[in-house]
Amino acid sequence: MLTPETKLAPELAALDGQFAAIKADAAELVAGLKESQFNWRPAPHRWSMAECLLHLNIVGDRYVHAIEKALDEVKSRGLTGQGPFGYGFLGKWLLANTEPPPKRTFRAPRSFTPAYGQPLTAVMPTFFHLQDQLMLQVEQSNGLHLEKVKVPAPGMGPIRLNLHISFAWIAAHERRHLWQARQVRQDAGFPATDAARAG
Repeated sequence: MLTPETKLAPELAALDGQFAAIKADAAELVAGLKESQFNWRPAPHRWSMAECLLHLNIVGDRYVHAIEKALDEVKSRGLTGQGPFGYGFLGKWLLANTEPPPKRTFRAPRSFTPAYGQPLTAVMPTFFHLQDQLMLQVEQSNGLHLEKVKVPAPGMGPIRLNLHISFAWIAAHERRHLWQARQVRQDAGFPATDAARAG
């Protein structure tokens, strides 16, 4: 736990701010929704808002556990260091192809494919809790050499990304699917609220 006198490294402070902004954006996005709206699909083979968020929960849970394990492993190895830390060519390429609006699409692996018809009251608290966990892990990474700590990339086979890229990619991936969910809510066929119908 950081003391009031301890400051996050600039790279980590930026990431912490990104996860806080993502949490706030998601709260605003689903505010006032009914279950039927949350689970509405623009087309049979397009994801609902619920599926977008549930996908993030599945991926986020895998990453949180992978990062937790990596942090536990490096505590005894002394992989400390001070930045600035960069992303390198691979990291920059991954982020550029993940940030919204999507420049290319990827089919989610079957293990990351969300189930249809999930309640908002289950999906969103889990999503918010994951952001809190990620912000805590960002805090726990303070003082570590972010480029030397390697984290398995769930769904990417044997690829291991450094901790800096891992956090940045998670945030970019979350923004990508929140953007996707927002497109659903802004779709012309999106079910109107009762208030809108009455007006």
